[in-house]
Amino acid sequence: MKIILEQQEYNIEKGKTILEVFEKQISEEIIAARYNNLIVSLNESIEKDGKIEFIKNDEKEGRIIYVRGLLYLMSKTIDELYPDCYLTVNYQLSNAMFCQTENLELTEEMLAKVKAKMQETINKNLPIRKVQMTKEEAKAFYAKEETLRGRLQADGSKEIVDLYFCEKYYNYFYGVMPISTGFAKEYDLTKFRNGFLLEYAEDDSAQILNRSKESLKLVSAMNDYDELYKLMKINTVYRLNKKIQEGKIKDLILFSEAIHEKKIAEIADQIKQKRNIRMVLIAGPTSSGKTTFAGKLGMALRVQGIKPVTISVDNYFVERENNPVDENGNYDFECLQAIDVELFNTQLLNLLAGKEVEMPTFDFATGHKQYLGNKLQLKEDEILIIEGIHCLNDELTNQIPKQNKFKVYISDLTVLNIDYYNRISTTDTRLIRRISRDYRSRNYSALHTLEMWNSVNRGEQKYIFPYQEEADCMFNSSIIYELAVLKDFVIPLLEEIDDTHPEYSEARRLIEMLQYFESVKEIDLIPNNSLLREFIGGSIYE
Repeated sequence: MKIILEQQEYNIEKGKTILEVFEKQISEEIIAARYNNLIVSLNESIEKDGKIEFIKNDEKEGRIIYVRGLLYLMSKTIDELYPDCYLTVNYQLSNAMFCQTENLELTEEMLAKVKAKMQETINKNLPIRKVQMTKEEAKAFYAKEETLRGRLQADGSKEIVDLYFCEKYYNYFYGVMPISTGFAKEYDLTKFRNGFLLEYAEDDSAQILNRSKESLKLVSAMNDYDELYKLMKINTVYRLNKKIQEGKIKDLILFSEAIHEKKIAEIADQIKQKRNIRMVLIAGPTSSGKTTFAGKLGMALRVQGIKPVTISVDNYFVERENNPVDENGNYDFECLQAIDVELFNTQLLNLLAGKEVEMPTFDFATGHKQYLGNKLQLKEDEILIIEGIHCLNDELTNQIPKQNKFKVYISDLTVLNIDYYNRISTTDTRLIRRISRDYRSRNYSALHTLEMWNSVNRGEQKYIFPYQEEADCMFNSSIIYELAVLKDFVIPLLEEIDDTHPEYSEARRLIEMLQYFESVKEIDLIPNNSLLREFIGGSIYE
């Protein structure tokens, strides 16, 4: 096989693994590889010509594999020390995974014992082997094993079932795994609320940050939904699929809508009770459902006798020639300095004082504000609804007294897991929403959305997530069955991406995840005011 690595061509014997061929070039920080744009293990065999790039553990893709390996190590250790323990990996909080032991009381002594045993395994640098079985072989295997580890694969539609073995322990973790236990460096286990955190640094050079313990409002929002879904016994894809197969999708739709209506009504109540509130500021990462949420909140406020008036921050961009540029010389439209903060605050103060204000309209083609006679005067029973990337940052509204502002953080905080060990990333759920909406409303391909995704994430990390705890309340826009609906919209779009594109690996990963879900065909049961309609079409808020 002809393989290109770091611009050098090699003639390789077919069937050799990447590790076998390039062992001398593989340094300690290399955790995986990209082979013809597909992320693979270093134990992947070379079967065709192509290009190989190494992935380090401080890169985005490498860090995901690193964390996956830590979870595998932790679950292996707990299984060895406490074989009757029922471990669940619930969700991510900053640089930590929140986990629980449902049938075993958690103590500091227990966590210290687990960490010490984990370190022993790391020091031994034991191999982690990927074993593949046919579906028939997997069913025969599980017939002898009383465990849920990796069982969803055998019960699903996949023809090949993968399990990762280390010594006698086996489990399935969705995605590429480190090839041995010696990869792990910085990590910690600490008690947190009714569970514990598996903490890790952003990269090997950083110290572990305990920011996750400070995300109390985020934790509360996640826990609310986590408890609800556990109560309904649909906290895993396996259980969701069972509900769909049993024809209970109508109940799930009604349940999800009822949750959203209840939460939004509670937010409207909070705003009503704080008599000085004159503006509601809404922020959240892309594809959180901000448009539908703002519409629903506006209606809930009307029920309270408060009339909402919407203002778009997008009309307050600075003149194009004054817009800051990034390190590459491109206009940075996401930074706060791209907003005419002084004009924005001046007009807000005038509105709150009851004065009539002529509102600007920003012309994106010319890069300048226009005044087209759009005048606004705020009445006593009216309240401003403002949505934008910087709305949780007090610098955006620096002249407005805090008692006049109510800030809402909205995000799709997914608590549904593939199984007890494999969580579904909230970022993945938003990405799948975005792919569907981009294609439907903007005619963008899935490739175009994936190409932009890292840039979008950088903006969120910089301008939204650091301020999420500044919110007065959080709204979780997740819908328990949404991926089962979005699956049939998104998989055909992802399948258009071939291995000539760097985004191929991400497309394949998303396809494989979506294939775990039983499809929901009864789309007409989803009401036209549902938040999900923002991403599949037919929303009354469009």
